[in-house]
Amino acid sequence: MISTDNVSLAFGGRKLFNDVNIKFTPGNCYGLIGANGAGKSTFVKILSGELEPQTGSVNITPGQRLSVLKQDHFAYDEYPVLQTVMMGNDVLFKIMKEKDEIYAKEDFSDEDGIRASELEAEFAEMNGWEAESDAGIMLAGLKIGTEYHHKLMKDLTGPEKVKVLLAQALFGNPDILLLDEPTNHLDIAAVKWLENFLMNFKNTVIVVSHDRHFLNKVCTHIADLDFGKINTFAGNYDFWRTSSELAQRLRNDENKKMEQKAAELKAFIQRFSANASKSSQATSRQKQLDKLQLNDLPQSSRKYPYVHFKPLREAGKELLKVDGITKSIDGVKLLDNIRFQMQKGEKIIFLGDNSLATTTLFQILGGEAEPDSGTYEWGVTTTLGYFPADNSKYFQSNDNLIDWLREYSEEKDENFIRGFLGKMLFSGEEAKKKCSVLSGGEKVRCMLSKMMLMGANVLMLDGPTDHLDLESIQAVNEGLTEFSGTVLFSTHDHEFIQTVANRVINIEKGQIVYDKKITYDEYLDEILK
Repeated sequence: MISTDNVSLAFGGRKLFNDVNIKFTPGNCYGLIGANGAGKSTFVKILSGELEPQTGSVNITPGQRLSVLKQDHFAYDEYPVLQTVMMGNDVLFKIMKEKDEIYAKEDFSDEDGIRASELEAEFAEMNGWEAESDAGIMLAGLKIGTEYHHKLMKDLTGPEKVKVLLAQALFGNPDILLLDEPTNHLDIAAVKWLENFLMNFKNTVIVVSHDRHFLNKVCTHIADLDFGKINTFAGNYDFWRTSSELAQRLRNDENKKMEQKAAELKAFIQRFSANASKSSQATSRQKQLDKLQLNDLPQSSRKYPYVHFKPLREAGKELLKVDGITKSIDGVKLLDNIRFQMQKGEKIIFLGDNSLATTTLFQILGGEAEPDSGTYEWGVTTTLGYFPADNSKYFQSNDNLIDWLREYSEEKDENFIRGFLGKMLFSGEEAKKKCSVLSGGEKVRCMLSKMMLMGANVLMLDGPTDHLDLESIQAVNEGLTEFSGTVLFSTHDHEFIQTVANRVINIEKGQIVYDKKITYDEYLDEILK
């Protein structure tokens, strides 16, 4: 078991959390959630010992081993893959290393023999003889074959490194497992494998993720970081969200009832306090008023932007024809004879083994790049709203957000612009922020604001969920689900894809290998049989 005792931490005078007392018990998987900036990753670092709290302590049951998903993808570059995985069990790896060093000695002494015997006993007790095969099985589950085992980590691609580091964290049946965004950069099959692994894992898991489907699949509890505290709730993410929204509504309703009651009492007192025949009743009402206590609703760090796309005009039936688009970058063929047509009302998710292929296709269709060969043609009634994967070029000026958004709006009145920014969580002084200092999530919200003002009937979004917290992802998800126009998009968010897409296009090795009007879950059932 791992627990905290009055843990507090503040940065720059701002308290992330205060006097947190929480227990994470064996057999449960806790989804740690909270708004961006609430301190989820920081809390994980405190639990792992990487960061010291300003007050309080972290307590781990003596003898239990804690394992953490490493975030530094270059830390093991000089180590072979198989060895990197086994390094996840630090105690076992040190025994293996010391054992090998003793046996490598030319002048093997009696003391060395005694020490080697002790190490062999410990090694056997920790199932050391199965370590290599266990590591290999785990890598195989993540589709890292035996041909990779003796390669150095530096020779692997980014996604391959992510899989090896995940295997490292899971290796050796740790008692406590800390996973910060474990599904990032994983392919569909690897995410499915991880879901199954965690659902069968018998020890304690604490996971941070923005993937709602993943949280629903693996979590037995939700640990909600909000109001500067962490509270745990039994159930998965959807159950937590439904119950927390209901609780908040009930508290709001209760406050409204008490406010109405207070207003009625005040009105009676004002009307009859000077009336001798009613004075006793007025006094009684005053006592009731004094006893009324409004529940102070704490200010949540969790906020939902308002995302709503409304086309200014209807599009025709045939919106896009792509004919033989081919494109290479730095000698690598990313797109090879891509052909498809898009009809009105389709919402197409683009999947693939290389996200750069989708990004390149979107750049070409958005007029930001030229194909090496092939053509594309938008319908004459089409108006396109494009959300690029890299939006940095839009934020290089020193304008504040009001002036920035005004450039994309037909309505130039400042009150209108401020109102629009307020819906996207830039209220008051936030609207005067300079473009150059925005965070990744703030830039995404600005780009979405720009797109909403355009009133396009076709939206093309390359990674709209990147950099967003769960609340903003939910808002964008609902906005695209309700959108009456046509959508091309890419994302790794399972719930987002399932609820938005009605057609799947998969690009592997530059070619379309799958194109079908189908839901995402139906697609997964087909390919993961």
